[in-house]
Amino acid sequence: MTTARPPFLVRHADLIHSLKSFAAAIAAFMIALWIDLPRPYWAMATVYITSQPFAGATQSKALFRIAGTLLGAAATVALVPNLVGAPELLCLAIALWVGLCLCISLLDRTPRSYMFMLAGYTVALIGFPAVTEPATIFDTALARVEEISLGIICATLVSTIVLPRSLGPAVAGRVDSWLADARRLSQAVLYGHGADGPQRALRLRLAADAVEIDNLADHLAYDRSVDVSFVPNLQALRLRMLMLPPLLASIADRIDALGRHGVVPGEHIAVPGEGLATEEPPLRQLIDELAEWVARDDAGRRSADSFRAAIAAQLPVLQTRASWYEIVTASLLLRMRELVDISQDCRTLQRAIAVGEPVAADALLFHPEGGAAPVRHRDVAMAVWSGGGAALAILACCAFWIGTGWQDGASAPMMAAVGCSFFAAQDDPSVGIRSFGLWSIAAMVVVALYLFAILPGISNVELLVAAIAPAFLVFGLLMARPQTTFIGMALSANTATLLALQASYSADFGAFVNSSVAFLVGVELAVIVSRLARSVGAEWSTRRLVRHGWVTLALAAEHRGRRDRAVFAGVMMNRIGLLAQRLSAMPADAAGDSDGLRELRVGLNIVDLRRARHGLSAPTLRATDAMLDELAAAFRHHDGGAMPPGLLARIDEALGHVMSEDRPDARDDAVIGLVGIRRALFPAAAAYAPDPSLSLQQAVA
Repeated sequence: MTTARPPFLVRHADLIHSLKSFAAAIAAFMIALWIDLPRPYWAMATVYITSQPFAGATQSKALFRIAGTLLGAAATVALVPNLVGAPELLCLAIALWVGLCLCISLLDRTPRSYMFMLAGYTVALIGFPAVTEPATIFDTALARVEEISLGIICATLVSTIVLPRSLGPAVAGRVDSWLADARRLSQAVLYGHGADGPQRALRLRLAADAVEIDNLADHLAYDRSVDVSFVPNLQALRLRMLMLPPLLASIADRIDALGRHGVVPGEHIAVPGEGLATEEPPLRQLIDELAEWVARDDAGRRSADSFRAAIAAQLPVLQTRASWYEIVTASLLLRMRELVDISQDCRTLQRAIAVGEPVAADALLFHPEGGAAPVRHRDVAMAVWSGGGAALAILACCAFWIGTGWQDGASAPMMAAVGCSFFAAQDDPSVGIRSFGLWSIAAMVVVALYLFAILPGISNVELLVAAIAPAFLVFGLLMARPQTTFIGMALSANTATLLALQASYSADFGAFVNSSVAFLVGVELAVIVSRLARSVGAEWSTRRLVRHGWVTLALAAEHRGRRDRAVFAGVMMNRIGLLAQRLSAMPADAAGDSDGLRELRVGLNIVDLRRARHGLSAPTLRATDAMLDELAAAFRHHDGGAMPPGLLARIDEALGHVMSEDRPDARDDAVIGLVGIRRALFPAAAAYAPDPSLSLQQAVA
């Protein structure tokens, strides 16, 4: 459990963060002056690059920033002295190093990824300005490591010791909001409104928020103010958060399928062959009661065990000649039982997180095999492409620098390396790089005002601190607010770097203009190269993510062993979260209807079917394997259109075999899997009808 912060600190958290960042920056600058480091302003700029509103995020970033700086400095010492005699080869080596490190960073997708990205562009920051004095490269690299490490240490100490702001309450608050939205969606689905437009938007938001919560949770391991039970409780809750959206999509589909038999939400049930019921039937009543129960923050008077008993009482006994209505009803009830388990577990874990108590595994109801694994979507081709784009931008800047013989041209490839690295994860990095350049121009105006109007009249360090405080406190406030974090970062880091504060005033207007122009040339060349070689639109990325989902489904269908359902759900939900972020930024007519949940549902049903394989007879096993092989082939060649009709026949054939199985556990898993696949891929198909010839063969056997 995290210690509650006084209301004053909560209300003024942004101002406190700004004051702390400025204090850490001044402390780093003063210490750098005291120990006579050559560029003390690097320590000051590093504080603003490292500082985060939450102590855990600052600590995690600090650890990996130091490691990345050391790795980058070592690479610089290895490259520059050995290749300085061949400038073109040196530029190529640095560009390839930056591209390689960026590629690894994009594949990692954890806080550790910052280490690889920094190791890449650190070589550009240290190496390009040092090519004129290669003999001093070791001293220069050592000085950069000392200055950057000093800034990191000051930022971390101030963030940790002075009014530390824990990440735990922020994550817990986001989880509470997510669960409230999930309860609303669950109720809407059970009432039969899961396909409505607002509910689709809510599903997309839940997927995107799950990815954001996951990213925040990565920093919790470094937050010492968080109770030791917080992280395992959050991991258990995260698993259930991942499983809930596809589960609700499955329940919505089953309710819709039963609606074709007269089970319409809010109306009576017409059971085939029995006419219209005169009063609300037990299934509709149970769905309504569950809808009310899942929408509550607490369990209320009804317990999860009573719902499980009511579901078991209504669960049809599936036999060889079972009707499609009975099969779909059984599938719906089994999915409703999972919803009861997940909902109850979410309440239990939410309360435990609030009070800081551990939850025993036997206190939870939902137990997917294998536990949860922190699996993320990784796009190797896009990572390589992004790394290649960064290398190309650096080489273009180097060609301009070498071709013009520009003395201060080293700033161009430096900024190309930084810009391409920072914005590589975006679909169109040129937009972020251009925005960074525009705010850098604003920082240059501020720097020019200080250098040539204010600082010449400063006579001591006290006046210096007082003079720069207003600008940097404003920058810190911008950094503390999520909507303006990027602006504050660009202004603070660039102002601290370009201001280049030293022990004494030594500004030169010509040098300032020269370095500023080189800075902007590097940014603009990075924009041009990114647009030509790397930029893609949200629609292109959306199609690529969907295609990745199809390939993943093909792989899932081709594997025959027991696989972890939670791992599959983890990577698919992470992919859906990335998809949701892009769909929310696209026009409605371009976004289309695909939100990835259909593919996720199919995949989870494949895992259910694979799990049941171990208890199936040989004829049923051959039928299900043949269906999975055809499904894999269909998804490998899928173009977004309709599935081949032959696949439906394979599904029905496998379903006919499964209905004759004697083991209830294997049969139920297989039925759930086949019904889910059939409904997801062929929602408009006619109801399944048992094959009389197959039934006769099974009876004879």
